[in-house]
Amino acid sequence: MAEFAVIGLGSFGATVALELVNLQHDVIGIDSIKKNVENIADELTHAVIADATDEHVLQELNIQNCDAVVVAIGEDIEASILCVLHLKNMGVEKIMVKAKSKAHHMILTHLGIDQIIHPEEDMGIRIAQSLSYPMVRRYMALNDDRYIVKIEIGVSLKGIEFQNLLASTSEVDFKILLLQRGSHVIYDIAPGTILQEKDVLIIEGPAEVLRRLSTRFL
Repeated sequence: MAEFAVIGLGSFGATVALELVNLQHDVIGIDSIKKNVENIADELTHAVIADATDEHVLQELNIQNCDAVVVAIGEDIEASILCVLHLKNMGVEKIMVKAKSKAHHMILTHLGIDQIIHPEEDMGIRIAQSLSYPMVRRYMALNDDRYIVKIEIGVSLKGIEFQNLLASTSEVDFKILLLQRGSHVIYDIAPGTILQEKDVLIIEGPAEVLRRLSTRFL
């Protein structure tokens, strides 16, 4: 169990805070808006109505002892930047910040923040991916280029042997991590395994390779 602080409890910040609680972590939630705090106060370890642009407030809450801090301040870019400066001055090493604009992102980068979030942009990318590649159910970025994707076998590949699926592509820089069939997970997939409709493959590789490979699952 770790301890996290989430500063800014709007829609995005509240979602992050509640999910961390669901994952059995201690969470301190901070917002200057009373309603935002009251909405989820009963579900957090500690919820405070406070001005996060006041360094003394952050020190009194011992934010510097948290394993990580998420700055999810919404519209007020100045408040976000000031909060980040205080956290840096306090020696907080792991800071994740929600950015509102490209200018905000650039300033955060100059402040040494390398974990910058663009929730709306990220969601837009996910929606575009799901529309462009409907066979890709989910994906997770490992770094700037490599991803893990969840692909569902469609009716066109029903009955094909696993080894023939691999032989049908010239791509080499990818790895099939597992096959999920209902509640059963197969890590060591036998070459003669017959694929069934709605089987799920978890595949890892570079984004461009996975993009080309995904057309095999139409």
